[in-house]
Amino acid sequence: MVNDNGGAAVGRRERHVDVLVVGAGPAGLTVAEHLAAADCGTVEVLDREPHAGGVPRHCLHGGFGTPWTSGPRYAARRLRAATDAGAVVRTSVTVTGLPAPRTADVTGPDGLERITARALVLATGARERSRAARLVPGTRPAGIYTTGELQQAVHRFGQYIGRRAVVVGAEPVAYAALDTLRRAGVAVVAQLTDFDRPQVPPLRAADARLRHAVPLLTRTTATEVLGRGRVTGARIRHADGRTARLPCDTLVFTGDFIPEAELAREAGIRLDRATRGPLVDTDFGTDVPGVFAVGNVLHAVEPAVAVAAEGGAAAAAVRRFLGHEEVQLGVGGPELVAEPPARWITPGRLPREPRSADGVRRFSVRLAGPLPGGGGAFLTVTQDGRILHRERLRGSARTGNSLDLDGYWVRNVDPGGGAVRVAIVRP
Repeated sequence: MVNDNGGAAVGRRERHVDVLVVGAGPAGLTVAEHLAAADCGTVEVLDREPHAGGVPRHCLHGGFGTPWTSGPRYAARRLRAATDAGAVVRTSVTVTGLPAPRTADVTGPDGLERITARALVLATGARERSRAARLVPGTRPAGIYTTGELQQAVHRFGQYIGRRAVVVGAEPVAYAALDTLRRAGVAVVAQLTDFDRPQVPPLRAADARLRHAVPLLTRTTATEVLGRGRVTGARIRHADGRTARLPCDTLVFTGDFIPEAELAREAGIRLDRATRGPLVDTDFGTDVPGVFAVGNVLHAVEPAVAVAAEGGAAAAAVRRFLGHEEVQLGVGGPELVAEPPARWITPGRLPREPRSADGVRRFSVRLAGPLPGGGGAFLTVTQDGRILHRERLRGSARTGNSLDLDGYWVRNVDPGGGAVRVAIVRP
């Protein structure tokens, strides 16, 4: 059921649940749905937003599982599945800290609480870096948005955006921003990307460039925001050193997602150096027994359908833990290291026991740069010089996107050996 958060409590109220999920996006709701349906006891989901569903609630475009399923419809479907299964979903409730393993301090309309669980799942998602975090100098005028801020302003609040916009980024979420601007009646002056090509399929890029007349400037960087009370333009620099000024009244900085991992960091949970999210094994377990992490808090940012699938796999691992709480499942195996042009791989650690590899069969490898020598590259997995896996990369592999890596090779890993290295090489 959905808790309406009515009433108020005096002082801190302590209570216990079987599973506590922090974050009511697609990953967290799917974990809760599967665990509640499997009769794993009291399953409770907390979210600081007033409504559950996560980022998809602000995405009116289709593509959430099917071409015609919009983000809000998909979010409502995930929420309904979780509550129908018996999970309790509480909104407008913020987790302020994790003072002890599997214990959360929370605040909300009911007052202060301390909730202790048999298993704790972090599904806090990711956020886009702001203009300030990207170190783009200039003044601080009105008219600067991230993709999420833009979508909320248009779809949720119906706010005036502007007339002429520059979009910084060419990853999938940038093209969603183009759609949102078009819906708001805003003309796009230009789209910029640091890379030599967009990070979307050619047809998607061609549609924006040709049918909607959006100029795409590759190998181009926004170097300064112009304007005082309102944005008046953006100064840009091309790879060859040329500079220019683009007049506009709106700037949208897209992509550049980072995990919402503050809770994990403050609790002393080990983080992955590459993804900056919690370091988990193939059972989605952190280095704290009974604390799991799933979804875009691990690897900003993957589509909602992909992280929901992770939620199902994570729920299976949590069920195993609840049945063997005295066992520290999956902790202590070799780490996985991604070598350039691969940026990271997640999960980032293998279990001590190969049996735990059954928890997940899918790894994600994110590309940070162009493939070596163009096409024809291979993805290899090695340990101590021994090849565990080798496959030819598809032509659809693009910078800034993730590759799916089948995990059958995990059974060949030496649990006591060195790090497992993932590389992209020419034959």
